[in-house]
Amino acid sequence: MNRLHAFILLFVATVASQPPAAATVQPTDTARHPHDIDVAGMDRTVPPGDDFFAFTNGAWLKRTEIAPDRSSAGIWNDLSDEASRNTRDLLDRLTRADTAAGDARKVRDYYASFMDEPAIEAKGLAPIAALMTKVGAISNRAALTQWVCSSLRADVDPLNATNFYTDRLFGVWISQDLNRPGRNAPYLLQGGLGLPDRDYYLNASAPMETIRAAYQAHVAAVLTLAHIDDAAAKGARIFALEERIAQVHATRTDSADVQKGNNPWQRDEFNRRAPGIDWPSCFAAAGLEGAPEVIVWHPAAVAGIAALAASEPIEVWREYLTFHLLDHYAPLLPKAFVDERFAFYGKTLSGTPQIRERWQRGLAVTNDALGDAVGRLYVQQYFPPEAKAQLQGIVKRIVAAFEQRVDALPWMNPKTKASAKAKLSTLIVGVGYPDTWRDYSGLQVVRGEALMNAWRAELFNYEYHRSKLARPVDRSEWWMTPQTVNAVNLPLQNALNFPAAILRPPFYDPAADAAVNYGAIGSVIGHEISHSFDDQGSQFDATGRLFNWWTPDDFTRFNAAAAKLAAQYDAYTPLPGLHVNGQLTLSENIADVAGLSAAYDAYRSAASARPPVRSGPFTPDQKFFISFGQVHRSTLREPLLRQIVVTDGHAPDEFRADTVRNIDGWYEAFTVARGGKLFLSPADRVRVW
Repeated sequence: MNRLHAFILLFVATVASQPPAAATVQPTDTARHPHDIDVAGMDRTVPPGDDFFAFTNGAWLKRTEIAPDRSSAGIWNDLSDEASRNTRDLLDRLTRADTAAGDARKVRDYYASFMDEPAIEAKGLAPIAALMTKVGAISNRAALTQWVCSSLRADVDPLNATNFYTDRLFGVWISQDLNRPGRNAPYLLQGGLGLPDRDYYLNASAPMETIRAAYQAHVAAVLTLAHIDDAAAKGARIFALEERIAQVHATRTDSADVQKGNNPWQRDEFNRRAPGIDWPSCFAAAGLEGAPEVIVWHPAAVAGIAALAASEPIEVWREYLTFHLLDHYAPLLPKAFVDERFAFYGKTLSGTPQIRERWQRGLAVTNDALGDAVGRLYVQQYFPPEAKAQLQGIVKRIVAAFEQRVDALPWMNPKTKASAKAKLSTLIVGVGYPDTWRDYSGLQVVRGEALMNAWRAELFNYEYHRSKLARPVDRSEWWMTPQTVNAVNLPLQNALNFPAAILRPPFYDPAADAAVNYGAIGSVIGHEISHSFDDQGSQFDATGRLFNWWTPDDFTRFNAAAAKLAAQYDAYTPLPGLHVNGQLTLSENIADVAGLSAAYDAYRSAASARPPVRSGPFTPDQKFFISFGQVHRSTLREPLLRQIVVTDGHAPDEFRADTVRNIDGWYEAFTVARGGKLFLSPADRVRVW
């Protein structure tokens, strides 16, 4: 999902008529004003035209050590920690309260059940034994189909290339139909892998070979902990099966291509197009028998996995399903399972030396199960009602700036401009929290049943999404909880979500200069708005329908600019021999460029209406861009960095900060001249919108 979001009150600052060159900014003022950019975190010996990320964050980078229970450090970690502490306080108060009722009681009991580690330890494998018995009883293809299709999940989003994989054999996502905006439809996606991506199985590089060996050892270790005989041989067979699944998987880049994902299949076509699974039985087990058609996002993978379901021995499928059942619920099993899972997914895969404290993991599982119920408590305590109106005001200003940019495009046909402006005028912006909260009355939570609470919650949440097939499309639906530090653009809904937990300093500070706020949260708002017009969002009209509203010439020019930006990012190398994938990250890169441009325009418009006053060593224009660079402040362990480059739709933050090289105002603010490493001639600066 897009890690960009917003909250800003209009508090205008200053623009100097002749901003000084970077060389004249003396590195003497290292104190940080609590409502300003972080001067102490900068490295002002680095020319901003050579490395803007280091200029804005270099001193912070040199002194920052990643905590032993983390794989990264940065602004996002800090805000997530703040949200976690606030949520923990709420849950601790609930745990001590005997009067909690309704959803609050369920939140309390779910969290308390996870936190009761001695009880989980004492029960051993007993809570999962019945499920393991069901898997162990699979003796034919019909039973295999029943198990696989009755345990699908509905939390994978094909429009978000970083989140489509699942350890279930298939993923299901239910939302507005790509082609018929008036109805919801099920989307079927590839799944079945324990590693993050097909490349982890198929890439022949030494780091991937090491991870594959460690994963196979992890599979065997989990089986051994469950007292399953011949674990090493079974682990080898499980890995070999996953390797065959990976071979039929689509690539990350293909998965991000909505045109390749738009494959509506009638239900009665599945047996012919993907033989190997009894699809009518599958749809019945999944509760999808009422859907007239299913949009198959990964047709080759679905057909390939179905063929494997028919050809691979049943005993191997039993071994595979047993392992994934244990591995999936390992966080709710005794400590030996928790430690083994962390040893692989935490240490090996992400480079994190130490597992997070149990309360932090307890928050995560409780948010997964009862996110809206927790969120309702969160906003009552930490997000005042007036914040909604304040952010909605700034969103309107950024939208207006974006609309002006559309009007000013010299190459765009008036018809295309009208369609783009129609999208802007109908954009739904969710701020802080949803207008309607989810109802959890149908979810059974039993104190002391940590694992089965999770099992029931997964089925409950799947049923919630599945039931949307019988309901009208809700364009205001939220896909994030208020306590989530993130934001998202939803092309199918032509909507944005800005959760409450992201609407905090340093993204937004009501006491900060407008330049600081616009550079931080303004660029974030602009980023999310721009996703409606990136290489994916631009393919959807104002109703969320997948529809070409471009003239051929306009789309050709747009694609040429996008290709230019992809090439720019292809050249970045976060590690020797490791290149950013400009096509995989294109949507986010377009949104960064267009969003920063719109935020800068809105900031300059506000500044012209109320002349500001300079304070500190930097001009307001310089502060705007420094603030943007500092919201991309992060450092990562190498294994996580490698994983992000392979699987994530976002480029590493150090290169996102360098988005400024495409903005004319940045060159003027820092007098960046030819010869700077980031310098681009005006003709080479990407101007997508």
